[in-house]
Amino acid sequence: MHDKVTFEYAIIRLVPRVEREEFFNIGVILFSKRKRFLGVKFKVDQQKLNAFSCELDLDAINSYLKSWELISKGETSGGAIAQFELSDRFRWLAASRSTVIQSSKTHSGLTENPELELQSIFEKHVLDAD
Repeated sequence: MHDKVTFEYAIIRLVPRVEREEFFNIGVILFSKRKRFLGVKFKVDQQKLNAFSCELDLDAINSYLKSWELISKGETSGGAIAQFELSDRFRWLAASRSTVIQSSKTHSGLTENPELELQSIFEKHVLDAD
């Protein structure tokens, strides 16, 4: 029988017009220290983006989020931050920002499989939120 381990996650939000503070969920960042796992999953709905703002470039947003994936994987192409310790990378990704792409406060839970947990949270808070 597998033991459950703790994990932390934050929801990635897109805030097309920061001054209005309106947002919609576009992804999830999940970290489990004991399982040595850090993952980022995202999807930006073009139609929803257009409903909020026609001024934002979907390709630029996706490029920015892909850099978050590289950082989470520790890829050298992710820059200096990708070389940080796993927990430090999570803290950087989940840090509070006042930009178009923001993270929620962190939440915690227990899981046997962080990768499946990431998918489950993504489906519930991003895909089902559509």
